[in-house]
Amino acid sequence: MSNWLLPESLADVLPAEARRIEELRRYLLDLYRTYGFELVAPPIAEYLESLQAVSGTKLNLRTTKVVDQLSGRTMGIRADMTPQVARIDAHLLNRQTVTRLCYCGSVLHARPEGLLADRELLQIGAEIFGYAGVEADIEIIQLALASVARAGVQNVRLDLNVPAIGSAIIQMDPALVPHTEAIFDLLSAKDIPSLTELHQRVASDQAQSLQALLDLCSLYGEANQVITKARHQLPQDKNISAALDQLQALVDTLEGYALTVDLADMGGSSSYHTGVVFCIYADGWHDALVRGGRYDGIGKMYGRERPATGFSMDLRKLSAGLPAPTMVYAIRAPWSKDAALQTKLDSLRESGEVVIQMLPDQSPVVDEFIIDRELVLIEGQWQVRPL
Repeated sequence: MSNWLLPESLADVLPAEARRIEELRRYLLDLYRTYGFELVAPPIAEYLESLQAVSGTKLNLRTTKVVDQLSGRTMGIRADMTPQVARIDAHLLNRQTVTRLCYCGSVLHARPEGLLADRELLQIGAEIFGYAGVEADIEIIQLALASVARAGVQNVRLDLNVPAIGSAIIQMDPALVPHTEAIFDLLSAKDIPSLTELHQRVASDQAQSLQALLDLCSLYGEANQVITKARHQLPQDKNISAALDQLQALVDTLEGYALTVDLADMGGSSSYHTGVVFCIYADGWHDALVRGGRYDGIGKMYGRERPATGFSMDLRKLSAGLPAPTMVYAIRAPWSKDAALQTKLDSLRESGEVVIQMLPDQSPVVDEFIIDRELVLIEGQWQVRPL
C-alpha cells in the first residue's frame, strides 16, 4: 500500500505517476511563460500572521500550525499559494504596472476538503495584478482553459458566478452577515433544508432574503437564460444588477465555449473573491478541476491594495483523472568499464534515448520503462539491437 504508515489522506506518488505529474508541471509553466507570466516560488511555511492576513476565510482552518524552533513564534504551512503570491506582488515587487505571476508548489490542508480529497496538493496557478478591467478576467479564463487542453482534458465545461450577488442578498438582513461563509457553503451544496433552517434561526423577519437565497439554488444552466431569469426573480438591487451586468459582459465575450452559469456555486467559498468566479469541470473528475476568479484588494493586507484575478488547480488531481501514463521505451546496456561503451552510452542519452545500464546481477524491474532493445558488442562495435 502506497500510504503505509502515512497520516490519513496523505499518500506517496509512485514512479510512472510522479513522472507524468512532473511533465504536466513543465508543460504548464512553459505555457504560462509564453503568455508573459513570471515564475515565483514562495516558502512552504511563514509566520502565521502573514499566512492568515486574509482573515475570515476557511484558509485559516485549513492551515497547519507549527512552532518555529528559532524564534518561538507560530508558523503555518501554507494551505493556498494565492495569498503568498499577492504578498509578493504588493510587498516585494511593488510595481506600478500590470504584473503577471505564476507558481507551482505543494500545499498542505489540516483536514481534507472532502471524502475523496487529499491533504497534500501540488498547486499550480497564474495571477494578474494591477488591472481591474474584464480583459484580465478573460485572459485568465482563456489561460485556464488552455491549461486543461494542454493536459489532454476534453469536453470541458466552464461555469461562472458572481458571489457578490449572494453577498448583496445577505446584506439585506444584517443578522445574516456573520454567517456568510456558512450560507455560501449551503448555497454551493444547494442544501435548501439546511439553508432554510439557518435563516429561520438567525435572521430577522426578512422573508425576502430567504426567498432570494432559495431562488439562487435554482438559477443554474445555460448562461443567457439564467441571467435573464435572475433579473426577473431576484430583488431589484443596484449591486445585484451591477453583478449581473458584469456577468453578462463576460458571457458575451466568451461566446463559443461550453458555458454555464450557476448563481449558487460560490467557487469553493473563498470569501476573498470580490468579482466573477469560475470553475472548469470535465468528465472523469467528481469535482472542479480548476477554480479561479477576481479578488481585488487582497494585497491591502500586505500594504498595497491592487486589483487581481487568477486561478489554480491541483496537478495530482488533474493527473489522477487522465488515462494511464504511457510507458517509455528504453535500451538495456551491460555493466562494463569499456571506454567505447561509455562513449556510446553518452551519445545515446544525449540523443534523448533512455539507456539503463544493468548493475552486476541486476534484474530489470521498472515501472516507467519498456526495455525493447539492448546494447551489445558486435564485431568490436557497440550496437543497439531489438529484443
